[in-house]
Formats: sequence, C-alpha cells, structure tokens
Amino acid sequence: MQPEVLHRVTLIFNLLDADGSGSLAPDDFELMSARVSAAATGSGDAAKSAAHAAFRRFWTTLAAELDADGDGVVSFEEFSACVLSPERFDETIADFADSLATLGDPDGDGLIERPLFLALMTAIGFDPAGINALFDAFEPTEADEISVASWTQAIKDYYAPDKAGITADLLVTNA
Repeated sequence: MQPEVLHRVTLIFNLLDADGSGSLAPDDFELMSARVSAAATGSGDAAKSAAHAAFRRFWTTLAAELDADGDGVVSFEEFSACVLSPERFDETIADFADSLATLGDPDGDGLIERPLFLALMTAIGFDPAGINALFDAFEPTEADEISVASWTQAIKDYYAPDKAGITADLLVTNA
C-alpha cells in the first residue's frame, strides 16, 4: 500500500472514531451526524435527515462488512481490511458524498461557498489548513465557490483506499 493511502485510511478511521474510543461504533456516527447537521446552516430538515440516514448507513455497512469478530465495534485492523475490497462500499460512499454535498449547497445552485465548506469539513474533524488547501485546489470561482460535482467526486475518491495521489490527500496534513 502506498504511504499516502495508509495515511488517509488512518485519518479516516480516526475521524470516524468521533468519540476517540479507539474503535468504531454506532455512537460515533450519531455524534458525527449531529456535528455535521449543526454546521449545516441553511439546510432544511429533509437534507439533514438524508445526511443522518447516510451516516447510519455508513455505520451499518461498515459493521456488516468489517466486524469480523462480531463484537459490535470495528477496530482499526478490521477497518483497514476495506483496502482489500473497496467496492463493497461504493454505494454507501456515493450516498454519503451526495448527502454531504447537498448540505453544502442549501440553495441548490450547484455551488458550495467556502465558509460552509469549512464548517462542514471542520465538523467532520479535518484540519482547517487542509480544508482550505483542498478548497483552493478545486479552483474556486471569483465568488469563492466550488462545484458540488467536484466535491462529491473528491469525497468518493477520498474514501477509495486504492487511489493514491488524489487532490483530497491535501486533507492529510499531519502525515
């Protein structure tokens, strides 16, 4: 595995471990969902509910696919197994990416403004320096906006552990 991929997988695990317990459990996804919803100013209840459902689906898929010992939590060792078969998560990640991007575009114009992007990504747990570097890499408009499509694709790429050298690797600031 390429080093940047290993750093990204480790960061993803640590971000998803929202309570810092060292393993992934349903409460982590509830906590992160609440943080992201709180940051999604301007988004309606339907968009927030869809995002919450996407977080729950993310957990359900991880638990079903990776909880090898059946203890109700996913350890880092179990989580890192997703590198071997990322296709098991394509549909779940696509749903997650779409719902997160919808929160970032509450007016539905296809563009995400920097302040909301920063708020959502900070709520997930990313470092502001990496968030801003990523936003800049998307080549924002003069109004400091990026396309929903660019962000959605970057999310999908970020959660694809078999991809290396992607733009979203800018989020791995402490590797």
